[in-house]
Amino acid sequence: MGGPGILLVWLYGVMVVGAVSRSAVQISTQFDKAPLAYSLSAVAGLVYGFITYSLVRGGETARRAALVCCAAELAGVLVVGTWTLAEPSAFPDATVWSDYGMGYLFIPVLLPLSAMHWLRKARTTAG
Repeated sequence: MGGPGILLVWLYGVMVVGAVSRSAVQISTQFDKAPLAYSLSAVAGLVYGFITYSLVRGGETARRAALVCCAAELAGVLVVGTWTLAEPSAFPDATVWSDYGMGYLFIPVLLPLSAMHWLRKARTTAG
């Protein structure tokens, strides 16, 4: 893995730290304020962690798993992003995926698109 692959691992690693640490603090100190939002941020952190692990592990099985998880991540970002815009009252506090990741410079919506493109391209290059 080189170039874009290393950048993807690094960005996903940063997102793991951001999402997991944010949700851990929020869940442990103010869970009753916005349980759905904080739980979704924790799920996002777990998804980012699995994708990071899969990218680092390498191999065809890990590549396929990462591709599936990136697609699920993108679906989550789109669903939660739309939900936060359509029904803001459901989210008294933001999630990592609120407003399509606006609080994270839209990285949550751009990262899975970039990763899926790279994973598909890496497969055709390797094959």
